[in-house]
Amino acid sequence: MKEKTSITLSRDILSQIDKIAGSRSSRSALIEQVLRQYLGERQKAAIYAKDLEILNKAADRLNAEAEDALDYQAPLE
Repeated sequence: MKEKTSITLSRDILSQIDKIAGSRSSRSALIEQVLRQYLGERQKAAIYAKDLEILNKAADRLNAEAEDALDYQAPLE
């Protein structure tokens, strides 16, 4: 369900929106598309940051496990 809202944008921004949207799309549709993309990217970034935090917390343990596994390998000649 869509709701009507009002925003104020600079003329130069509106001009660029109109050029991009052209006759195939409305300003509202273009702005909604861009905001959906932006919000999706923010959500991905938040997930990435959380994953990175988990990896960083476990980095010392994971590195020790990797070094231990490498000790069992035959030496490279």
